[in-house]
Amino acid sequence: MTRTTITRSHTRALAVGAALLLTAGAAGAAVASGDDAAHPLRGAAASAAAAATGAATGEHAKSREAAALTGSAKLYRKTTEDVTFTFDAHLAAENNNDPTKATGTFRFVHLDRPGGDGGWAKGRIDCLMTGGKVATATGVITETNVKEIKGGRVGFSVHDQGKQDRVGYSWAATGAPDGTKKLTKCTSSAPHEKVRAGTGDFRVVPWQVPYPTD
Repeated sequence: MTRTTITRSHTRALAVGAALLLTAGAAGAAVASGDDAAHPLRGAAASAAAAATGAATGEHAKSREAAALTGSAKLYRKTTEDVTFTFDAHLAAENNNDPTKATGTFRFVHLDRPGGDGGWAKGRIDCLMTGGKVATATGVITETNVKEIKGGRVGFSVHDQGKQDRVGYSWAATGAPDGTKKLTKCTSSAPHEKVRAGTGDFRVVPWQVPYPTD
């Protein structure tokens, strides 16, 4: 295995029954028919519907959650390694000024081959910040088959590029999660890893930065 995920010394001795089979949903989009332009009444109805939709969208934008990071995907590898990251992290609108009130879950699994031996961990999100299509989050590991890291804080970063996403993690420079509880919230490495094409997708909701007004 590569040094930038769970090390071989940790994982070869730890069997995982099967790889997590995780998929991310894709949102659909509706497009009006080009024939509407030739039918004034139909076109007018379509325009009215579009205006109503726009108003509803505007109302939704005002009340939407402050930030989010969701989805699942496998990392690109030239080896047989099977590495999956999954996030369901949210910052509620009422907590817009405090990213440390983010909630949700994360999980990651690193196997030497699909269905093979490896390590896994999951936990609760405790911080989330996003800017444009980039997200940084941290969380505390609550369950894992690598006992040394349980209770430790880990960090993640994602660049949402539309199914060509990138992922980073706080242990990128050290080789493996080490169970530290001292990692500062919302801290991670740059999103340097590529996502394997066709294995999933991450979605980032941009944070509404609370700039000072006076």
